[in-house]
Amino acid sequence: MRNDLERLLERLVHASVLERLVISLAALVAAILVGGVLVFVSGAFASCRAGLDIAGVTFCYNPMQVYYELFLGSLGHPLEGGWSPMNYSLATTLRQTTLLIFAGLSVAVAFRAGLFNIGTQGQLVVGGLVTAVTVLFAAPYLPGGFVGTVLLVPLGVLAGALGGGFYGAIPGALKAYADANEVITTIMLNFIATGVTATLLSRWFQDPNSANPQTRAVPEYAEIPTLPGVGFSGRMDFSLLALGFAVALMIAIAWLLARTTFGYELRTTGIQPEAAAYGGVDEKRMTVASMTLSGALGGVAGAFWVLMQHGRWLENVPDLGFDGIAVSILAGNNPLGVGAAAFLFGVLDSGSSSINTSTDVPPELVGVLSGLLILFVAMPEFFRMIGRRFIDTDAAPARAAGGGADE
Repeated sequence: MRNDLERLLERLVHASVLERLVISLAALVAAILVGGVLVFVSGAFASCRAGLDIAGVTFCYNPMQVYYELFLGSLGHPLEGGWSPMNYSLATTLRQTTLLIFAGLSVAVAFRAGLFNIGTQGQLVVGGLVTAVTVLFAAPYLPGGFVGTVLLVPLGVLAGALGGGFYGAIPGALKAYADANEVITTIMLNFIATGVTATLLSRWFQDPNSANPQTRAVPEYAEIPTLPGVGFSGRMDFSLLALGFAVALMIAIAWLLARTTFGYELRTTGIQPEAAAYGGVDEKRMTVASMTLSGALGGVAGAFWVLMQHGRWLENVPDLGFDGIAVSILAGNNPLGVGAAAFLFGVLDSGSSSINTSTDVPPELVGVLSGLLILFVAMPEFFRMIGRRFIDTDAAPARAAGGGADE
């Protein structure tokens, strides 16, 4: 049995991109079938006025309707009349996709370097606050209007990247020079980030005109602009420009990892540290650099959360950083795959809201359904990661030299 398991893992490790895509689609179909049965059976324990009667038992939930709302409700019901591609549901899906691309890239970069960055959430929190404070401080000294947008938006994103990068460099340095486990330090730094930012907010940056724990709103011209005529309205808190930047950054990170010396050293360090050291790679420097880049991407996620969605920093930051871990695993730590994985998460998030408003299915069951979909689709890649560590160790240096862009 052990030999069969090893052969299965080895098969997953060496699976082509097409084979992995087929496996993911098969897992998705299996998750839909299992989830549909779960929803249908759960309906037997609910009370309703109308349902499907079988052998004297009334089943209240219709799995077909649930999946219709989950997948098509997240797009604004495109099969119904009067559909517009600029609807609120699709904007919600794409907004979540945009933010999760940044968070997923943050985790993927660290994973490719052989580091488990569980601290993207803390780096996102710090980057978001630094963005809001920087923009609020700089706005009075810069002109408004279009010029202000051109100056303040890049400044805010850069500030978020620097804040997140600095916060990511801390566990990187602890790992490199004190041999501290990065999983423990990044988890602890998540709590520290929450406490420190809340303290800074209450003492210096709280909006005096609001009882809610939040900063003052940045000027309207300092928010991510929408595209006039073809973009979503500003009331939807989403901009196609932000999504375009996320996709461009995704491609840039993929190129960085596959085509540059820095990327080669980062991947080699993650796959086979001994071979990297033998080849002259400074492992300590690469550890700090990898965590800094990872943290900077998390900080960018925080910057866009502030400048695109809310226009201010709020103490109640959603768990985008933790979702980024699942996004990265689902994508196999491939920067180009992060976009598809983030879109799936965006669909599940927006579709869950559609289910809650259009059906009587309880939110807890909707959460279980979403979790099943993520679990089934992510498991093949998760086992593939395990297989690469324990089965393909001897071939790692040769693969690193080849680029490994599809990993």
